[in-house]
Amino acid sequence: MASLSSSHSAASADSAAQAASTVAADTSAARPGANLTALRDHNAAAVLTLVRAAGAGGVSRVELARGSGLTAQAISKIVQRLLEDGLVAESGRGASTGGKPRTLLTLVPDARWALGVQLGRDALTVLRADLAGRVVDSRHLPIDLAGWGPGPVLDLLAEEVGRQLASVAREQVLGVGVASPGPLDQQAGVLHEVTGAPAWNRFPLRDAVADRLGLAAEIEKDSTAGVLSVLGSPNRAFIHLDHGLGAGLVLGGAVQRGARTNAGEFGHQVLDPAGPRCRCGNQGCLEALWQAAATPDQAARLLGEGVANLVRLLDLDEVVLGGREVADAPETYLAAVREVLDARLPDPSWQRVSLTAAPAGRDAVALGAAGLVLARVFG
Repeated sequence: MASLSSSHSAASADSAAQAASTVAADTSAARPGANLTALRDHNAAAVLTLVRAAGAGGVSRVELARGSGLTAQAISKIVQRLLEDGLVAESGRGASTGGKPRTLLTLVPDARWALGVQLGRDALTVLRADLAGRVVDSRHLPIDLAGWGPGPVLDLLAEEVGRQLASVAREQVLGVGVASPGPLDQQAGVLHEVTGAPAWNRFPLRDAVADRLGLAAEIEKDSTAGVLSVLGSPNRAFIHLDHGLGAGLVLGGAVQRGARTNAGEFGHQVLDPAGPRCRCGNQGCLEALWQAAATPDQAARLLGEGVANLVRLLDLDEVVLGGREVADAPETYLAAVREVLDARLPDPSWQRVSLTAAPAGRDAVALGAAGLVLARVFG
């Protein structure tokens, strides 16, 4: 079962937390007491994150105070609210350290649910994740993103979400995160000239999904959602291979989106100006060369050249490969990219780079999208 690990769920929320803080900053001046409310919610999120990180073993109120830096009185009030909301439960007593054994608290994973969606070019992935970031149900449905256009795709999404939530109380659903091909404006929730899919140009995806489903919605570029699905280095990339190439980036522990929230167009770095024309209009893009490769090994080696460029440009120490193409031939891609990295880095023994395949497999991008929603609880 794929999952966001306890420590990762907090890490996977960093981009959504940035968006949430932006919204809070925009509205706090107009709402009396908003800053106090935001502080209270932040403290509750910090405590809940510590409870989740403790796992099944549980954590005491004393340990929560120590880990959060909050007073015992503040912890008592926050824990009481979390108990009343059903998000945590008392789960027995810890070992005695000379005094009265302390009551332990654990997360209640099925107290809330988050939906994660990936809009692929020929497949729709919809999954439901619990508070622990575990995928409890996942489905992959065939679509034609370019040919169908928004209406039929959203109709199918609504039908699948209805199936996912048939046995779930609506008030337990935190919302839905949607990952899509770019370019897109993540802050405005609008797609921009999706390569090869003109029907989606300027489509207000976030608002359309929220209106259709009656749920709070977030959107994210598929590659950025992918990097949020994996616990890892503060300087890492998620390379997404699925009909195209994209990169999700975390640098210095922060998700990188760029000036227009459109960073990560990894496949459109030009490697051969005299090469084949790319769908984006340029010639010799990595994506066009990769798609024209004669064999999987050749495609993997071309990818390795692009990855090596990225590693040297940004000084990354971790790269995760994900998407359907990798899921179909993980060993081919891992071996070829590793070989190119070792050949291209001036001092590979010093510039060590972890290279792995996404542990969530085909669900990685949708799981990262669900992580955006879980960020509303965990901050």
